[in-house]
Amino acid sequence: MKTIWTVAKKELLDLFRDRRTMMLGLLMGPIVIPALILGLGSMAEKKARTQLESTLELPVIGAEHAPNLVAFLKGRNIEAQPAPEDPDAVVRNQDADVILRIDPEFATQWRDSQPAKVELIYDSSRQDSAIPRGRVSGALMEYSRTVGVLRGINRGVSPEAGFAVQVAQRDVATPESRRGMLLAFLPYMLILFSFLGGAHLVMDSTAGERERQSLEPLLATPASRAAIMSGKILAACLFGMLSLLLIVLSFKFTFAMAPGPLRLVDVSTPVILQLLLVLLPMVLIGTTLLTLISATVKSMKEAQGYMSVLMFLPIIPTIALMVNPIKNQLWQFAVPFLAQNQMILKLVRSEAIAMQEWAVYFGAGLGLGLVLWLLASRLYHREKLAISA
Repeated sequence: MKTIWTVAKKELLDLFRDRRTMMLGLLMGPIVIPALILGLGSMAEKKARTQLESTLELPVIGAEHAPNLVAFLKGRNIEAQPAPEDPDAVVRNQDADVILRIDPEFATQWRDSQPAKVELIYDSSRQDSAIPRGRVSGALMEYSRTVGVLRGINRGVSPEAGFAVQVAQRDVATPESRRGMLLAFLPYMLILFSFLGGAHLVMDSTAGERERQSLEPLLATPASRAAIMSGKILAACLFGMLSLLLIVLSFKFTFAMAPGPLRLVDVSTPVILQLLLVLLPMVLIGTTLLTLISATVKSMKEAQGYMSVLMFLPIIPTIALMVNPIKNQLWQFAVPFLAQNQMILKLVRSEAIAMQEWAVYFGAGLGLGLVLWLLASRLYHREKLAISA
């Protein structure tokens, strides 16, 4: 243990002497992630508020066929605009979010108490059109129900006769879980920073020292190579956890200043401690894997070449869950990256994590870290490790 702590102290001192690298590794996450949350959150809220509260300019084809409908829409803050010549092209070119086409037979069908036909033209692949389309669709449904009720009353029919089934909806989602939907990107960011937080230190302490030919004197000391490697891994883990602590603490201030429902996200001390506990196995897995990779390459540049591949690993479960959402099951807490994603989402949604889930999570995570440590330790015992190309 004395050797491990001595090597870890030596690596941390070397890192902190390089102030630019140290500041970049420690402050990039606490600055970038809050900036993304505040910037994107403010932008999304401002845009949504503008689309909901401002006057919606709606191009209408055949407005002269339904003046009463146009007037009703105007009362809902939807202003009719002249019709374009090619409505499909206008929507595709994003010159209009939605266009209303009124059938020429609308007046005749309306007077005969028949369903009068209207058509909404929109592009469902554009997320920007969701709110305008919803406003127009909601106004049209309200107009339809109002006219239907008035027709029934005019004929002496109770308005309730037009509703054969009364559907009640009860949403069991908690405010915390709804807020968790807004933070779907958070697990990826936290997993990425925990997985690669100590990347520079762990690669420089093996591949970098090997390239500078300073690893050979260290391995020539009486200390065991496993202890030397463990000291380097411990230093990288400590630096990675320090970086994560700063990131998680920055959340406390970020969500306090965030707009809308993000301000209500729970970032209390117990949640912060649980987040750090969840990310601890990923820090160990990341540092041991990078140590293993660094022990197989001949230069720092070659080691850095693996970073582009490793950065994609944390996003795999996020994409998989978006394409194929699945129910939480115990086996998921044993799968690297997926387990961290599920655990962080549970904390964000303020859901309880069962002791069995904690046990499976730590057993699988620490077990994988131990396997990677053993593999890296075997590579550290190779004589050609100390020889630079």
